Amino acid sequence: MAKSKIHDLTTDQLDDELLKLKKEQFNLRFRKATNQVENTAQVRKVRRDIARVMTHQRQKSVAAKA
Repeated sequence: MAKSKIHDLTTDQLDDELLKLKKEQFNLRFRKATNQVENTAQVRKVRRDIARVMTHQRQKSVAAKA
């Protein structure tokens, strides 16, 4: 997910995106454990996308308090 796309999302949309990414991460971990993942780099990509979304959520909450 591109940083510019994350920047344009509202707080509710960020929550939805985070939930979607966490579900995808769970599915990838499950498939990786059963050796069904074709692209193991996808696990890393999803983990980093989760971190990006959480970072942007934190930045928005700090900006709202200020």
